[in-house]
Amino acid sequence: MDTAPFALPSTSTPAQDAKNRRKGATAAALASAVEWYDYFVFGIAAALVLGDLYFPAGSSSAGVLASFATFAVGFLARPFGGIIAGHLGDKRGRKPMLVLALTLMGVATTGIGLLPTYETIGIAAPVLLVTLRVMQGIAVGAQWGGAMLLATEYAPEGKRGIYGSFVQLGVPIGVVTANSVFLLAGAFTSESAFAAWGWRLPFLIGLLVLVLAWYIHKHVEETPEFRAAERALAEKEKAEKEQAAEQGEQGEQGADKGKVGGGARNSPLRTILRGHLGTVFLAGGSFAVNTATFYILITGVLDYTTRELDMNRGAVLTVSLCVSLTQLVLIPASAALSDRIGRIRIYGLGAAGIALWAVPMFLLIDTGSLLWLAVGTFVASCFLSIMYGPQAALFAELFTPEMRYTGASLGYQIAAVLGGGLAPFVMVLLLETTGTSMSVAAYIIGLAVIALGSIKVLADRARSG
Repeated sequence: MDTAPFALPSTSTPAQDAKNRRKGATAAALASAVEWYDYFVFGIAAALVLGDLYFPAGSSSAGVLASFATFAVGFLARPFGGIIAGHLGDKRGRKPMLVLALTLMGVATTGIGLLPTYETIGIAAPVLLVTLRVMQGIAVGAQWGGAMLLATEYAPEGKRGIYGSFVQLGVPIGVVTANSVFLLAGAFTSESAFAAWGWRLPFLIGLLVLVLAWYIHKHVEETPEFRAAERALAEKEKAEKEQAAEQGEQGEQGADKGKVGGGARNSPLRTILRGHLGTVFLAGGSFAVNTATFYILITGVLDYTTRELDMNRGAVLTVSLCVSLTQLVLIPASAALSDRIGRIRIYGLGAAGIALWAVPMFLLIDTGSLLWLAVGTFVASCFLSIMYGPQAALFAELFTPEMRYTGASLGYQIAAVLGGGLAPFVMVLLLETTGTSMSVAAYIIGLAVIALGSIKVLADRARSG
């Protein structure tokens, strides 16, 4: 599937192109990794300590629900980040929005690490926590599109999938790093010290993201795809003005169109809403099951196994870390395969696998055995990776350059809200209401059915187009 070709004219030498390509892909991967690390440490902390520290209540379940609700707020904020950054990113460039997103995330994450608890400042503590989580949500909503386009719009012909997977690798790298830091913090502090201050250390590392933001601002160039689109629109504007002048007109209508890089042209968001909203919702519907299952695995299962099944926190975190490491291989492998046999085919295979594995996975988790927990989550992680690898390139190909940041970001963030943000909260609610993990499996299967339907429509459109 390739609805938006990436072939570009280049005025630089092949050596310069290769250097810029490597620099852009590396910067995109690092930006994704550090941004997701900052985002994931909140999810782990929400499952382990934030409920007691910021939402004291009569039961542990109520505190966890409040904590996960705050976790979900970050997802509700993500579409706003995608809309704002998408609009400006399609007009001003991919790089400035990525730098802004990284800066916002670094400030918000560090702020959480320094935030006093409910016991110290009362109701102001959860209010400020929610505010900082909203900032994290806006930042990650803005970041994904910028990092994804920085990688895919630098990709050579025929390698869009593998270049897009560099950004996708930020997720498992972020999970592994976040889990590792929490494991180290727990290993070198007592239970009381961890609850008092040890949990803050992973958040304070968020300061490092500001260093990366500065590097990208100083040393990474704008993508060639955006620059080519900017030149094309500028040339079109010039031709329209000349034609209007020849006809004795003032050319005001042509001047209103502006350039991609900063003039007053048609809003990318308005273009999406008027003519491509269906594609945005299909993209979101196709991906919600992936993001929901992912957050169930890294956050919901962590809470479920430690609180309900009495499994050791460190052991469960270790399993999660090891499972995430396998994604470092599977994500680029599936992306590379999509470059050869097509994105939709690989993407759909992953969604079908998630649906088929949901029930067996929870049957294994319910045994309370670390071994079967590892097996259940490992197989699920394989299907998630198969789906996640080609996703960046697939979403990029659904939209043309002048609206790509907006369209791809909206599709991704809609999936994040409907799937990931609510998933841990829904999981706790389902477990409390039904008393069985099979209800959570049914939730995953329902989202997988929606995904497969959306994927079929996208495949039919690609064949007819």
